[in-house]
Amino acid sequence: MILVVDIGTSSVRAAAVDAEAGELVDVTQRPFAPSTPAPGLVEFDPADLASTLLDAAEEICSRHRDLHSVAVTAQRASTVVWDRSTGVPIGPGLGWQDLRTVVDCLTARAEHQVEIAPNQTATKAAHLITNAGVDPASVLIGTIDAWAVWTLTRGASHITDHTNAAVTGLYSAPLSGWDPDLCAVFGIDPASLPTVVDSFGDLAVATALSTPLPVRALVGDQQSSMVGQACVRPGVAKITFGTGGMLDMVTGADAPTEARRAPNGCFPIVGWSESGKQRWGLEAVMLAAGSNVEWLRDDLGLVATSAESHDLASRCADTEGVVFVPAPLGLGTPAWDYGARGTLLGLTRGTDRTHIARAVLEGVANRGADLVEAAEADSGVPITDLRVDGGMSRNPTFLDALANATSRPVEVSPQVEATTLGAARLAAVAGGVWPRVDSLHDEWAPLEIHQPSRSDLRDRWQDAVERSRGWIPSLSALDF
Repeated sequence: MILVVDIGTSSVRAAAVDAEAGELVDVTQRPFAPSTPAPGLVEFDPADLASTLLDAAEEICSRHRDLHSVAVTAQRASTVVWDRSTGVPIGPGLGWQDLRTVVDCLTARAEHQVEIAPNQTATKAAHLITNAGVDPASVLIGTIDAWAVWTLTRGASHITDHTNAAVTGLYSAPLSGWDPDLCAVFGIDPASLPTVVDSFGDLAVATALSTPLPVRALVGDQQSSMVGQACVRPGVAKITFGTGGMLDMVTGADAPTEARRAPNGCFPIVGWSESGKQRWGLEAVMLAAGSNVEWLRDDLGLVATSAESHDLASRCADTEGVVFVPAPLGLGTPAWDYGARGTLLGLTRGTDRTHIARAVLEGVANRGADLVEAAEADSGVPITDLRVDGGMSRNPTFLDALANATSRPVEVSPQVEATTLGAARLAAVAGGVWPRVDSLHDEWAPLEIHQPSRSDLRDRWQDAVERSRGWIPSLSALDF
């Protein structure tokens, strides 16, 4: 039985997981939504996060005396900076969606030829240090996973794993660690950054718990979801359809030649690391997935619950020519057009709310197909197995549309959120339950499989996407 601490963008979960059986035995969840004090700013209280995760973990510990170890998985790139001596944060934590450092990213490119995006850690940490007016050597810097381990170990361990380090903008694949030249560009003392460790093993001891437990897994949330769906061999990919959408797949043991975005809009990632070696992968990004269903529910009032989007959409056989491009925040992979906007095309006097609901679900499915095509093109690896988790993985109309858009079977995860299970299974590998990570391949058993039944969903899709692009030219001109 593994205690998993799973820190998402809007909540903190703790769970007791039977990792061998693949079952979440007990789960407690605490809301922890970030604040947005101004447009483009996303921040949170690190001290509140620390107390919330300890409270959730202790609740699980109080109900389960047979816990074997701790696994930590967390949102990536969100940043905390705290005083080295006191452990007190020097400012708010900056969420990965925070855009206050856009100008700093553009400056780094113009003055130092360094490609960095505002969702990465580097400029966030530099901003916090500069804004607080402190000596860079007097602080410690960490992503959420590092802050969680610091909290769980009462400050005894300052560590992160390669999956989290590799998305900070400060990591060097050849060095398997921090790049001193990149640190110098952003005025960061490399000694302030956490030690980079394997994704699983005997990593630390959680002495802040009432019963101290070894920390045996530390991994980014999307990579954890990938492991949780047994996507541990090339050609097997998962897409998590939450608020946004993330496709992740393993590519192999060879490090990429460049850390930057590939021609079709995908990014290299570390899938996991063991024995000092990284297993590499690739990620494609959809900026808005489930948030489009929330728009139907909260803003248009077409449905009372997200689940009702299936009921409404299933009342019509097709959209009768209505196409929706889900781009309220712009387009991610492959276009990366921040100035694109959501677009609803093909409306007639006969269009009703059922057609709009179906168009929204099919639009998200088409964006999922975009991710699949981009991942195959950038990796050169055909995706033979496509697996899905996240809230939309329980929407039958959407799943049918995804199978049709991708022209392949869609396998549904038994766990709505596979992230928690993936972290537990890495800890179980560390504990000897399985000999290695890729042996998890044989543990996969989908909840259900949706087969393609139509081939026309992509007919006018690219035309619709082109019409959505460049709506806000100043944002479309940005490129990270």
